[in-house]
Amino acid sequence: MNLQDLHNLTIQWGEDRNFYNPEHGTTALKQFAKLVEEVGEIAGNLSRGRDIKDDIGDCLVVLTGLAKLSNTSLDKCWEVAWNDIKDRKGAMINGIYVKESDL
Repeated sequence: MNLQDLHNLTIQWGEDRNFYNPEHGTTALKQFAKLVEEVGEIAGNLSRGRDIKDDIGDCLVVLTGLAKLSNTSLDKCWEVAWNDIKDRKGAMINGIYVKESDL
């Protein structure tokens, strides 16, 4: 499957479960909290040397729902981020990229 197929399947999965229906209490803030939980699972598994594919996938599922709840899409968010970083200058410091304005 490609990214678009997975995106569509994830959106449909959420729709089938009334995930995007505000009457069921889902909010962007609650989904952000869920995302933080999933990111914590990545950290835990990285520190234990375990595979993190499922954890990254879980983050993508939550981000897909968070984007839909926020009336946008991962594509649009990714495009905004890309346009923000594409010409960015900076340096790798201790394994982390630091943008020029923060050096």
